Amino acid sequence: MTSPMPTMKTLGELRASGHELRSVKDELRTNLIAVLQSGQDPFPGMVGIDQTVRPQMERALLAGHDLVLLGERGQGKTRLIRSLTGLLDEWTPVIEGSELNEHPYDPITPWTKARVAELGDATPIGWLHRDDRYGEKLATPDTSVGDLIGDVDPIKVAQGRTLGDPETVHFGLVPRTNRGIFAVNELPDLAERIQVALLNVLEERDIQVRGYQLRLPLDLLLVASANPEDYTNRGRIITPLKDRFGAEIRTHYPLELDHEIELIRQEAALQAIVPQHIIETVARFTRLVRQSPAIDARSGVSARFAVAAAEAIAASALRRSAITGEQPAVARVSDLAGVVPSLRGKVEFEVSEEGREEELLQHLMRRAVAETFRSHLAGVDLSGLVEQINQDTTVVTGELVTAAGLLEDIGTFNGLARIVAAVGDDGAESPAMAAAALEFALEGLYLTRKISKDDLGGTSIYGAV
Repeated sequence: MTSPMPTMKTLGELRASGHELRSVKDELRTNLIAVLQSGQDPFPGMVGIDQTVRPQMERALLAGHDLVLLGERGQGKTRLIRSLTGLLDEWTPVIEGSELNEHPYDPITPWTKARVAELGDATPIGWLHRDDRYGEKLATPDTSVGDLIGDVDPIKVAQGRTLGDPETVHFGLVPRTNRGIFAVNELPDLAERIQVALLNVLEERDIQVRGYQLRLPLDLLLVASANPEDYTNRGRIITPLKDRFGAEIRTHYPLELDHEIELIRQEAALQAIVPQHIIETVARFTRLVRQSPAIDARSGVSARFAVAAAEAIAASALRRSAITGEQPAVARVSDLAGVVPSLRGKVEFEVSEEGREEELLQHLMRRAVAETFRSHLAGVDLSGLVEQINQDTTVVTGELVTAAGLLEDIGTFNGLARIVAAVGDDGAESPAMAAAALEFALEGLYLTRKISKDDLGGTSIYGAV
């Protein structure tokens, strides 16, 4: 919740309030210490980094270091960087009309210096919220020094100013984020000659624009992100620039299955009910894809892969509900296979696997289902269900088969309640959730070769071996 903007309107009122000037890094340090002392999470929304990335980030901020985050795609680097604004003061004073968010106590451009000298305590001030103290640039080959640092503004020259007048300079993104946090995403993609322009920003805190030597003591935290593969091969961070960053922090994908599941639940916008065992299957599937030798490990498998899979599975359940009229829409194992083809484009395969991409993903999905089945139902007596199937019972399921139709095919048998309880989904007493649990058990029995299964397009038929 945003607190009200302070009411001070002039430099004199600000001095009378006892306000003290602090640098950005001092703000971050002081506020981080307060957050740590209160036991709060300084990086809300970040999953699975408490024992790895978080301590390194905290040390870097407490030390006042500019930093580089290294990690494959989809590891939350940008989200982590953007969360840093929550450690800034909520409101900070600026000289009204300043392009560079200059503090009323410390003007740094000729215009603001002259204004404060002329008006003194009557100098008007404004207030900047911390959300407006963040700047970001995705490094692309066409990024120029003018974009980042600044250039001569021909319009100001045409208005009568001479080329020797510093007022002809149009400041770039970095100076305009003065007294804030500036992020460069995918820094190695920035041309080396452009990286050179950041050297003085990081160390001497001055900038140079087309021959102007402007001594601007910029006050900011500079954070960059990079993919390790780009960092070492396709592109690179020039050595003098690496030397000026105080910390280099490696990010990672979720290390634990529980963290993977938590991340999917947090990020996925699910348009139908997706039972916990389905989410767990998606999490295991994602981890198997990352570990597969058929996948190009250098490009990684983004967390967005798992999120997209969960959302597509929910959409499949919603489609079934819309077509059949079944309510509520609940995802089942039969929804898994149909979404795999749509995920193929989110993964980079080894060249030797060309033409087998979908087959590989379907295989890994079956392995994920089998692992989840063993996790939940390995110790459960499923003999009643197997006997039911062996008594010439066939169960038809698929993308458009309703829960009522599935339950009717199975019929009643000894052990139904145990299966539903072992799967452990909330609301499992409803027919749709019970059907999801039973279909999961059927698929697990098939994968462990206790029953048979015939696939006919979007329909599957389970029967005796």
